[in-house]
Amino acid sequence: MNYALLPAAGLLAVLAGCQPSARSEADEAAQASSASATQAALSGKTYGTPISAAGAQPVAKLANLLGSNDSAQVKLVGKATAVCQAKGCWLTMQTPQGQSMRVRFKDYAFFVPKDIAGKTVVINGWAHRETVPVEDLRHYAQDAGKSAQEVAAITQPEQQLNFEADGVLVAE
Repeated sequence: MNYALLPAAGLLAVLAGCQPSARSEADEAAQASSASATQAALSGKTYGTPISAAGAQPVAKLANLLGSNDSAQVKLVGKATAVCQAKGCWLTMQTPQGQSMRVRFKDYAFFVPKDIAGKTVVINGWAHRETVPVEDLRHYAQDAGKSAQEVAAITQPEQQLNFEADGVLVAE
């Protein structure tokens, strides 16, 4: 065995171990840059206070933006997963943890179209953690078109992440 080559082999092993993380950091930077360019290019119809997609953070980053705070003023971009079918007075977005975040509209001052589920939306306002009472949960279930049996099955308040938007941009 040639012991003179051991330091060189060790150095190669260290360098080889570093390369994937350097590559993934570059990939992450490229993806972030691409996401920013895509968000800046989003256009569509606004409801409430006119807003643009500039500066919007992916809904996946909400937990980091909130940190240990109960609320934070943010602009987020993501997909609308459901919309109030009674009059468009709320929408929901999926969080990375698989929870549904309800987006209500400030002062009940505007509504969104009832057919935007699956579309990309930008929301601007306040994200907050709250305990939602049974009465409100049942009301939301009715608005979403749930059956009387599903509504009656709601018997406990829920800790939820919710959002009060002063403006919504629905991407075209």
